[in-house]
Amino acid sequence: MLRTSTAHTKPAIRKPNHVAIKPQRMGFEFNDQVPRYWLDDSPFLSHMMNALSVLFPQGEQFFVDSVRYYRDQIDDPELKKEVAGFIGQEAMHSLEHIAMNQHVRDQDMPVEELEHHLRLLLEGFGKRLPKRHQLAVTCALEHMTAMMADMLLERDDVREDMHETMRPLWVWHAIEETEHKAVAYDVFQQVGGTYLERSFYQIVSTALLGVMTTYFTARMMWNDKRSVSLKDVGKGLWRTWGTNGVFSSLIPTWLEYFKPGFHPWQHDNSELIARFKSEITSHIAPQYRNGNRRTLQ
Repeated sequence: MLRTSTAHTKPAIRKPNHVAIKPQRMGFEFNDQVPRYWLDDSPFLSHMMNALSVLFPQGEQFFVDSVRYYRDQIDDPELKKEVAGFIGQEAMHSLEHIAMNQHVRDQDMPVEELEHHLRLLLEGFGKRLPKRHQLAVTCALEHMTAMMADMLLERDDVREDMHETMRPLWVWHAIEETEHKAVAYDVFQQVGGTYLERSFYQIVSTALLGVMTTYFTARMMWNDKRSVSLKDVGKGLWRTWGTNGVFSSLIPTWLEYFKPGFHPWQHDNSELIARFKSEITSHIAPQYRNGNRRTLQ
């Protein structure tokens, strides 16, 4: 076991009081109006984001399971409420990305095959890793998700390159990832998680996420090879990893996770939630505007 301490501590930094962690079903639909290459008209970038979407439903179920396991050990009433909100929000994310993944599947992408490979990986984690190590994996991946969410909400150029039919899904997801970005981390701290555990699994999780995303993207590009060009791939790699790239620009934030006193809310970006919340509310499907249960029309 990677272990240096089992002290249960309350985090010195907490979520701002004005930030609510409330699940909201959106009811996004993806039809013929969604272009095949919906991100910057690029096959490479679009397939990469489609690959991330395929990762979400099972990945977020893993997050939920790892946090839920410790729910009865949480003695902080506020954190208990945040855990309930986290579980609800992740469930909504899965439902919306399942709908998007069906759209990707309809484009003759090997979604079932990729989901099967991901299932084998996550089942392996579930069988072999201690529960707190699974929670450490969740903390690491939640940090990376929060980084990408912050980047998406901060950078107009990234959002504007998304087709208008896809942009609301990703903005909504980014808002909610920002709202609950510290929940898994706070649970990890309260149940005795250690610095060594979270640092080790940050490295492992980053490597696995990179491998799986690259593999999923490559499989989709192979299925769509008539539309893929070296020029498009080169442009996409520069856009993601070049100067001020969408991923390369996140490296300093990724490194912050290794600070001994790190907490997700040290970077208070709650103003981004307020900025985009009202805009995204207008995209809630009519049947979900009064709650997450579908209403009869």
